[in-house]
Amino acid sequence: MSGATGAGGATGGLAGGQQAYGGPTPPPPPSTPPAGGFSPPTTYAKGQPTPPRGTRVPGAPGAPGGPGQGGGGQSRRPGGGPGPSTGGAGRTRRARLRVTKADPWSVMKVSFLLSLALGVIIIVAAAVLWMTLDGLGVFSSLSDTLKDVTGSGSDSSGAFDLMDYIGFGKVMLFTVLIALVDIVLMTALATLAAFIYNSAAGFTGGIELTLAEED
Repeated sequence: MSGATGAGGATGGLAGGQQAYGGPTPPPPPSTPPAGGFSPPTTYAKGQPTPPRGTRVPGAPGAPGGPGQGGGGQSRRPGGGPGPSTGGAGRTRRARLRVTKADPWSVMKVSFLLSLALGVIIIVAAAVLWMTLDGLGVFSSLSDTLKDVTGSGSDSSGAFDLMDYIGFGKVMLFTVLIALVDIVLMTALATLAAFIYNSAAGFTGGIELTLAEED
């Protein structure tokens, strides 16, 4: 009886000695981290490294990955909403461009079309103006006044007739000639101006433009 008790005491003492002198020790029970996020004072076994003082416990409030931090260690905004946005305010983008060359062929085509349109407008305007003045009797009044001034009667062979000079046919012929000259001159001058601009832009860099675009 005493031998069994002695054996049991020896076995218990051996087990206690193994735990005290570097034997296998059971893992410490998990402890709940405090509210401040620092590790509590803990007694560590012999040979186990001690973490530095002030180490944040993973999972604690305020620690990386904890309730107070995001998954990537970034702090959240209060309320969890996105930052202020300027959705209602429009933005204006500006771009500075420089016209360094004007294509003479494109300038000639555009100037030809514009001068052609201007020539047609001149012809139509002249025809409408002549018909309006003739309907108001302006030409007949002028013819009678000139006859009275020159003293030539209507029955004389050498009577002055204003309509021989400002008749509709002659007015329209003169207007068409003016329109054709206008088309040729405007096209030639615009093309020549393109060549002159290209030469000047080679020295000065061209005309600088600022363009703005609103969102």
